[in-house]
Amino acid sequence: MADTEQVDAKSERQVKRLAHQIGTFAKAHGGAEGNVAYLGERGARIALVGEDGEWGNLVAPSVEIGRRAVEKAGVALQDDFDGEFAAKIRTSAYEWKRMAGIQL
Repeated sequence: MADTEQVDAKSERQVKRLAHQIGTFAKAHGGAEGNVAYLGERGARIALVGEDGEWGNLVAPSVEIGRRAVEKAGVALQDDFDGEFAAKIRTSAYEWKRMAGIQL
């Protein structure tokens, strides 16, 4: 029982920390939407897209913790990182160079 309580307390701290970071991002960018995707043993990627087109990523220890953090932050959670969601991202020349494999 004590181990379960420790795990629950730890996951709640993780959710709270991530939700704070997500909320800060959303506030700085006029709101945001998020998507949580499984990364494997590493956990889950939380992709955030601000209303102004800025974007960022966070890593959560699990999909469940990532989803809970996005919801706790009050950010709309998108089920898929589809074309409509991805089209909201504003990229710069830096990202295009990195995507092309040209790293300066």
